[in-house]
Amino acid sequence: MARLDRPVTLAAIAGAHGVRGEVRLKLFGEGADTLRAFPIFDAGTRQLTLKTIRPANQGAVASFAEITDRNAAEAMRGTVLTVPRSALPDLAEGEYYHHDLIGLPCKSTDGVDVGVVHTVENFGAGDILEIERPDGKRFMVPMNAAAVPAWDDDAVTISAAYIE
Repeated sequence: MARLDRPVTLAAIAGAHGVRGEVRLKLFGEGADTLRAFPIFDAGTRQLTLKTIRPANQGAVASFAEITDRNAAEAMRGTVLTVPRSALPDLAEGEYYHHDLIGLPCKSTDGVDVGVVHTVENFGAGDILEIERPDGKRFMVPMNAAAVPAWDDDAVTISAAYIE
């Protein structure tokens, strides 16, 4: 599957909110406001049309045209909401989506294959790439110019000094 066609998970339905079909969302992005840019979400085998969304404690509350009562909202609990990667806004030079990095092969500046990007974490001081070696062991490197001098749609280059 082409990388631009891969689904990107933006939220998950955590449960019902009230009796009119609103749902609580667990967000995986920048916040409730960013979801307004996407009028339709893929939700398993169906599509949901966003009507309203507002920030709430630890996520958001949303209403969708297809969910009209509490029972329907509860039935959607655990459903992930995705959009195609191609629907995301274009990025400026030097920016990246975590989704685009996950799964990319990694090479050292020495040209040695070191594994693949398993996860991108952020503990408050910047993004950290978790690299999984072919033997299954993992190590982390900061996503900065010193540790990761280059990346593109095909691979991530890691400075040999940062490889464990």
